[in-house]
Amino acid sequence: MSVVEINFDGIVGPSHNYAGLSLGNLAATKNAGDVSHPRAAALQGVAKMRRNMAMGLAQGFFLPLPRPNAAWLDALSANEATDPALIAGAWSASSMWTANAATVSPAADTADGRCHLTVANLVTMPHRSQEWPDTLAQLRLAFANTAHFAVHEPVPPCFGDEGAANHMRFASQHGEAGLEVFVYGRSGGPFPARQHEQASRIVARRHGVEHSLFIEQNPEAIAAGAFHNDVVAVANEHVLFTHAQAFVDPQGTYDAIRERFAGVEVVEVPSEAVSLADAVGSYLFNAQLITPPDGAMTLVVPEECRDNDAVWNWLQTMQEGHGPIRRVEVVDVRQSMANGGGPACLRLRVVADPLAVDPRFVLDSEKADRIEAVIEQWWPEKIAAADVGDDRLADTVQTARAKLLEALELSGLL
Repeated sequence: MSVVEINFDGIVGPSHNYAGLSLGNLAATKNAGDVSHPRAAALQGVAKMRRNMAMGLAQGFFLPLPRPNAAWLDALSANEATDPALIAGAWSASSMWTANAATVSPAADTADGRCHLTVANLVTMPHRSQEWPDTLAQLRLAFANTAHFAVHEPVPPCFGDEGAANHMRFASQHGEAGLEVFVYGRSGGPFPARQHEQASRIVARRHGVEHSLFIEQNPEAIAAGAFHNDVVAVANEHVLFTHAQAFVDPQGTYDAIRERFAGVEVVEVPSEAVSLADAVGSYLFNAQLITPPDGAMTLVVPEECRDNDAVWNWLQTMQEGHGPIRRVEVVDVRQSMANGGGPACLRLRVVADPLAVDPRFVLDSEKADRIEAVIEQWWPEKIAAADVGDDRLADTVQTARAKLLEALELSGLL
């Protein structure tokens, strides 16, 4: 069995729009009401996946969820005269950010030797709270091999759980036993702390995680727009890449990790070099930190990092220092970034044997060609705020998704 890290990216759905529904997500609220470009957004996402494959990485994908969600509106007794935010919520394409799809514990970390996934309940934001049933259906199809995987229902909704965006893992190599770090919030100033400590502890217990650590996110970071931990910190194998203000007790956090995983290397970006505002605005830490087959650890950052002088200068200095992160790659995911999601938001990391995954969810060049062809033909070119709720656009969105599912032999998910 060949165990590797597989990145499962969300295909940006045909209803991608800028409704500004996510309190605390500064990019999403800043761009509320702007015209979105679903076709360009989806093609940018596929291009990012192709780039990962070109580096020799295993790549998977998840499909857009059915939108608009009429059943959700019916449950809310909502119609065209209702609060526009509820209508917009039913159209939300936010499931594209698969870092919030689930929390994943690799088989090497768990008591029963299987990879465990708990679908996130996402209860803090109404427009995201509707996602988990359809996400669970995809997870149970993609990871149906019960000899390798255990897929769990969400944590009870009294505790907010937002998935892998608040979870880090340290191991010498992906397939070896490691330390799982769960990051929770208690306060976020004017914004809600979305990941509850009890939710994280429930996930660790149900997964049978043998080595875990629970760390509090800095309220100042949440108040600055780091609504998930992965906006200010990311880990890969033995490396922690973090902003100095990511955690309530930074040095205590580093010491606690070292106590349980002695080989950790901390790459801390000081506030004097990159402010919290610059970190959040550029999504420097919402990057994919990956290890290609050549072993040169690589940070995949959005174009916005190159646009920010302080961030770009720091990245150049980091590379000149010959530390553990050897390369920086830049990708264009501006459509996702404008709604508050960078390269890391768009992917869920699953350490597993690719042959144990339903092959329909595993990407290759030919399948990417098929996906791009459907997007080019069927995805709307643009959506204005006034278009959300339009019946003709709803038909277009539903047809586009159906065409994609048909092309990928996944029409059963309709």
